Amino acid sequence: MLTTSLDHSTARAAVALANLAPSVHNSQPWRWRIGDASIHLFADATRALPATDPDARDLRISCGAALHHLRVALLAAGLGSRVHRLPDPGHPEHLAAVEPVPAQPTPDDLALARAVETRRSDRRAFSTWPVPPEFLAQLVAAAAGQDGDLRILPGVHRSLVARLVERAAVEQALTPGLAQEVARWTGTARGAREGVPAANVPPQADGTVPVRRFAAAEQAPTVLGRDETDGTVVALLATSGDSRVDQLRAGEALSAVLLTATRLGLATDPISQPLEVPAARAQLKAAVLAEAGEPQILVRLGWAPISADPVPRTGRRPLADTVDRMDRPWSPDRPWSADRPG
Repeated sequence: MLTTSLDHSTARAAVALANLAPSVHNSQPWRWRIGDASIHLFADATRALPATDPDARDLRISCGAALHHLRVALLAAGLGSRVHRLPDPGHPEHLAAVEPVPAQPTPDDLALARAVETRRSDRRAFSTWPVPPEFLAQLVAAAAGQDGDLRILPGVHRSLVARLVERAAVEQALTPGLAQEVARWTGTARGAREGVPAANVPPQADGTVPVRRFAAAEQAPTVLGRDETDGTVVALLATSGDSRVDQLRAGEALSAVLLTATRLGLATDPISQPLEVPAARAQLKAAVLAEAGEPQILVRLGWAPISADPVPRTGRRPLADTVDRMDRPWSPDRPWSADRPG
């Protein structure tokens, strides 16, 4: 039963913040519909990455992150959320229906909402300073609050992750169409509305975990001192299962981890590449989870050096390009066509 009417200005403001969520290659593969008492999230198949993400795992995780961002934004406006995930089995692109309910945000809730606008993916090597155990405990709790299982990896597993990133890169380099897809979505100019700008990608460095190779790299790398090493903490985010709902929930948990880390002052960088290659994903699952749980995404965590320049904000599509009329008919095969309203 719906209990709260939804002011459309509030809803659009919340969707605008949700659109700041991280997504694979900053593809922003989501669309929204705003009703009188609900907001609906859809996967946008026209923005899928079939070579990089043939199973659409990254797409659903990205949409899950946007869903959690929406919930955070609504709560800051005094609206809790009753979420129905995959509400219509006949239309798998319909990922969630969100009904507002009255709620009172706490100071931590408001701080999390502020983190939506300041979070960035930082692909540089991190400072050697250690991340306090109590901070890591907060991140584990943030993931658990969204039904996620965040595992902080010991040194031996960090080395495994580094090897799997390289292995995945080699295998993906042999995937037909992948190089063209990467070139389409990365190495973009500063100010582009989508994709990963070259200004946000450092050249390859001797970090704990190598970054994915993009079409161009113009960001100044972190310069570590003579006796310094990359202080990156690597964490694996897992779920109990691997259904579409589990992948959506993984995105929600990822968002909770990234926003909590940002609120604590940490730098973050999600890593999906090893999970995009089945053999690498299976090896990671066996080594870290002992077959109990499903690996969904990795996260690099740490401190950005004080001397490092701020990470530029990546572009986002205009709000009007992501929102459709609630009453507009759509087809399961082509849910959003080129004649969509402005």
